[in-house]
Amino acid sequence: MTLYSAVEQLFQVIWLILILRILLSWFPNIDWWKQPFKFLHEFTEPIFEPFRRMIPPMGGLDISPIVVFLLLGVVQEIVLGIIYTVSV
Repeated sequence: MTLYSAVEQLFQVIWLILILRILLSWFPNIDWWKQPFKFLHEFTEPIFEPFRRMIPPMGGLDISPIVVFLLLGVVQEIVLGIIYTVSV
C-alpha cells in the first residue's frame, strides 16, 4: 500500500465517521455517553465545535457540518496533491 492510498483511505474513514455522526444526530433518543456513540461524539465534537461557535445554528439548523465538509475537502485535495507530487 502506498502512502497516497493510505492517506486517501484515512480521509475516507474520517468522512464516513462525520457523516455517520450527522445522520445519528437526527435521532434524539441516542445516548451519546454509551459506546459506540461515545466514540463518535468524542471524535467529531472537537472538529464541529469550533465551527459551531463561529456559526451558531440558524432557525434550528446547524450548518457547521457543511463548513467542515468544505474545509475537509480542501485539506484532502491539498494533502493528497502534495503526496502525489512528492511521490512522482
